[in-house]
Amino acid sequence: MTDVHTPPRATPAEAVYRDHRDHLVRLAYLLTGSREQAEDLVQQAFASAWDRWQAIDQPLPYLKRAIVNQAADARRRGIRDRLFRQRARVEPITEVPELDETWAHIKTLPPHQRAVVVLHYYDDRPLNEIAELLSRPAATVRSDLRRALERLRKVLR
Repeated sequence: MTDVHTPPRATPAEAVYRDHRDHLVRLAYLLTGSREQAEDLVQQAFASAWDRWQAIDQPLPYLKRAIVNQAADARRRGIRDRLFRQRARVEPITEVPELDETWAHIKTLPPHQRAVVVLHYYDDRPLNEIAELLSRPAATVRSDLRRALERLRKVLR
């Protein structure tokens, strides 16, 4: 007779973590430029959601919003700058020099513009969804994207 153990069933929070953690870390990395900080932001987002998980209707948008907000807070506090000074070199995000150059300029955008660019072009979110995610009017998000693209066009010519 063999003893068959049924693995415990994952909670909804564990399932979201398992299915979306890597994507959320990449999103956080694009917002912060730091792999370590990206990992921390994702952990913080899940930790803050844990106690109220049952009340969260749409966990993935909730977590993305938390990560965007935490990234902006971290930037204001200067955490990102301290992490960059501690590292010997910045890891390239691609092997294509043109993309690394573009990314270097995206990192210089103001946090709200960078968030819109990353969510729209990396996360493939429509502008109305980004507006909802960031709690900003859709017109403001469109304006942020337009200004970010104008700024990038000037420096990438």
